[in-house]
Amino acid sequence: MIYVLTPLEMRDADAQAVAQVGDVALMRNAGRAVAEYVRGVVPSGRIVAFAGPGNNGGDAFAAMAELPKSYERIAYAPTADSSSPARADAVARALADGVILRDLPSDESSARAALDGSSLAIDALFGTGARLPLGDRYVPAVRALDARDRRVLSVDIPSGVDALTGAVSAAAVRATETISLAGMKPGLLFEPARAFAGELLIADIGIDQSILQANAKTFAALDDAAFLDLLPRRARDADKRGAGAPLIFAGSTQFPGAAVLCARGAARAGAGYVTVVTGFEAAPSLRTHLVEQVVIALASGEAEHMAVTDLLDAAKRNTSVGIGPGLGLDERTGNIVRAFVERCALPMVIDASALFHFSKHLDILRNKRCVITPHEGEFARLSGLGTIAPGERVTRLREFTGRTGITTLLKGPATLIDDGAIMHVNPTGTQALATAGTGDVLTGMIATLLSQGLSPLDAARAGAYWHGLAARYCAARRSIGVVSGDLPEVLAAALPQRQAPAMVLRYA
Repeated sequence: MIYVLTPLEMRDADAQAVAQVGDVALMRNAGRAVAEYVRGVVPSGRIVAFAGPGNNGGDAFAAMAELPKSYERIAYAPTADSSSPARADAVARALADGVILRDLPSDESSARAALDGSSLAIDALFGTGARLPLGDRYVPAVRALDARDRRVLSVDIPSGVDALTGAVSAAAVRATETISLAGMKPGLLFEPARAFAGELLIADIGIDQSILQANAKTFAALDDAAFLDLLPRRARDADKRGAGAPLIFAGSTQFPGAAVLCARGAARAGAGYVTVVTGFEAAPSLRTHLVEQVVIALASGEAEHMAVTDLLDAAKRNTSVGIGPGLGLDERTGNIVRAFVERCALPMVIDASALFHFSKHLDILRNKRCVITPHEGEFARLSGLGTIAPGERVTRLREFTGRTGITTLLKGPATLIDDGAIMHVNPTGTQALATAGTGDVLTGMIATLLSQGLSPLDAARAGAYWHGLAARYCAARRSIGVVSGDLPEVLAAALPQRQAPAMVLRYA
């Protein structure tokens, strides 16, 4: 299980852990974890660390002390007037073991020269408690630590990045990888910081899991193991409907493909029986592309109340609903959508065109077992508060779910899922998802997970995590041109394998 802690929550967890095991032990554990990772990726050579004046810098010295003498180890640090007992212990151990200590370079040219020839550079200038912007004394070192020039490992968080919001200072380290200590920091999952953090990892530094769990009160995120624990398993005696039977209400003459993608996403996510309801004119196109799924056509021109009755009759044989992809934006469709949702008691995921029809009727969704999945443009309309300004995604989503009570998945590079309690951040997002139709696939996947018994919150966060894994799987095999239709076909292949716990865990 991975815990996401704000800087304040992490400070409280640290204090509780220090009271249990002491700060020297925690820093030694942190150094051991960082060194273990360094040994795994750089078997030999020169390791150069830029260490700041606080405990983040102490972690670098603790790591250097754990590296074998076969490495050339050089630490650059400012002269500190005072230090914590843990840092003093780390510095003393490093120097006693032969680590070379030099003064932190005062200009960028000297800083770059200090890094020349290094196999890996360690950024341990500032941790989660740093105030931005950083002081002028450290800007040259920060600018020299650039993953575009050399391999850079940041300890806990890249210096110059806000650990809470993901904001980035004018001078910030661009890391190849970031090893976050004890728990993930939310800022690492948000843009623009995500682009500066590189590959994300988490190190176990000996803080008891109960302490981390008790202090992680604001954000949460899945890792591979937690995702697999959420994923429903088909019973040995399951029949096709018992394996999950989502009803997909989607598609139109103009957008039949959206319904096809949604239905395929539902089927490949493990549903045993997928039913698609669509308009009469769109049905032939859907039947051409959907072989295993049942396609039901609403009679052309029938009265709205009859269309609603037909939908409700179809829903009697299903266990969830996915509604919206490719539906028309006309008044008649809106009336049918709203009346059906109001009268249907099944859990449902509402997306795309259906969101347009609820923008002034959110009261219908209150107390429903549903999740809505808007992108930022759709959310701007739904919320009634307009475009989301940079850095406002978290606060805007919290305001919306608090006001409406509707579980919401807000799509984006870091997709957010919130039900008014803890906000879940999806870490598997990738630019490969920036193509038409991927959201339709996600709707089908969530509909299946709902049909298999997951709550709206769990279906949304598991669906988003899996969706991102599938896109990454596709992107690893096709450097350009990933399309939404690729995703359903790799959902099984993209499932992660269970792994034994390790000191340093890769984070998706």
